[in-house]
Amino acid sequence: MGRKGIGKLSLFSIAKTIEVRTVKDNQRSAFRMQLDEIKRKIGEREATYKPEVLSTEDIDFEKGTQITITDPKKRIYQAASALRTRLARRFSIIGSANHFAVSINDEAVSHTDRDYYHKVQYLWTFGDEKGSYKKLCTEVESMENLPGRLDSGDEVQGWIGTVEESGKLKDQHGDNLNRIVVLVRGKVAQEDILEEFGETGIFSSYLIGEVHADFLDADDQDDIATSSRQRIIEDDPRYEVLKTFIGKTLKKIQNEWTRLRNEEGSKKAIEIPAIKEWFNKLGPDQKGKAKSLFGKINSLTIEDPDDKKRLFKQAVIAFEGFRYKNNLEALESVSIENIEAVTEIFSNLDDIEATLYHQIISERIGVIRTLQEKVRNNALEKVIQQHVFDHLWLLDPSWERATGSEIMEQQVRTEFGEIETDLTEKEKKARLDIKYRTTSGKHIIIELKRADHRMSVYDLSKQISKYKAAMTKLLKDSLRWTPTLGQDLGGNKL
Repeated sequence: MGRKGIGKLSLFSIAKTIEVRTVKDNQRSAFRMQLDEIKRKIGEREATYKPEVLSTEDIDFEKGTQITITDPKKRIYQAASALRTRLARRFSIIGSANHFAVSINDEAVSHTDRDYYHKVQYLWTFGDEKGSYKKLCTEVESMENLPGRLDSGDEVQGWIGTVEESGKLKDQHGDNLNRIVVLVRGKVAQEDILEEFGETGIFSSYLIGEVHADFLDADDQDDIATSSRQRIIEDDPRYEVLKTFIGKTLKKIQNEWTRLRNEEGSKKAIEIPAIKEWFNKLGPDQKGKAKSLFGKINSLTIEDPDDKKRLFKQAVIAFEGFRYKNNLEALESVSIENIEAVTEIFSNLDDIEATLYHQIISERIGVIRTLQEKVRNNALEKVIQQHVFDHLWLLDPSWERATGSEIMEQQVRTEFGEIETDLTEKEKKARLDIKYRTTSGKHIIIELKRADHRMSVYDLSKQISKYKAAMTKLLKDSLRWTPTLGQDLGGNKL
């Protein structure tokens, strides 16, 4: 990419003094060029400028060229970090492997200074049999190596990756990393081949990559670079072949990326306990549709995790709305490129609310019928206990949000810890056949008997008195004593 010679003096755009030291066939040369002196010669209308010859005694290498830039312009010395990053991105041959070293203030520039490899989440490489790009992209979660042979028989090397969040493709220096760079002979030849495909969807906003296509600058072929040396002649057949290859590769990557994001979206969604419980109750087909919807949400350019969680929850509500209407197929029309459609689905809150009420009522009727069936069949005490324990609202609607220990049928002394009290042995052995709960400042003890068991009012009163005495002593000792009136399920004060 250097045939025209235009770039030979371009260093003077950033500095005033350039020193060159070179060794070839044991011949050593060194000279200095100064911009102010060149301008003076031009002003005096002198046709010849002769660089200042320097001593070669300080040359410490056997072969090659060293260029030293001093007297920087535009205060680039104040932006050494940005300069380091941009130089690393401009030249792919930097490093000892290619005998091409670049240093700023005596500190070597390396591949890691590109500052984007660690951002890659999913990676696709081509022509990289040694896995060198995988080593650079240290945070990769999924990687696949693809063939690098073009339809013309030429070969390319490189990689295309996607990031987890599109915002990661804006770096600290304000540069846009959302592009696929074409490099030829170790230097940027095309800033962004991605723009050639007119990709405007969400998928494209996650892309980054490098394509090394040295075949574009074969010595026996015409020069393919434009006069700016920053782009390639777009109607050249060699470039057309490269574009075809990249286009096919992007289609393959898009399909795989969608699958990976769907899986990731499902994992993120079910990290929310309520969604996990809901998801586990779905059938196989419904789970597939839910995963697809979660994946589309996960692919939206939403950077705030809390916003994404809220959207996952809204998606569950919308899903239930469509399921109630037997219209889950409508979810397939939602595209990650059409966020307006997603918003429209979540907008009809009245309809969704009606759906939820219907679902809640249907579920509660089912719970009541199950209890009635167990009672009719004279089910064992523990069976009914478990059913009622799971649905305390069966006894009193206000107990739906009652709180307490999850342990059933514990002895009173275990329920409240090993507390020294003056309980009688008979009181200590009093059992809580269902649960101890608290709600609205009240302490609730629930004891169930089998359906065919009969108790007299006298026996019931004795049982209540026993529990009341034990609870009073234990609560006083545990500093949880708050006197309150109790009542039986018939509403009678005790």
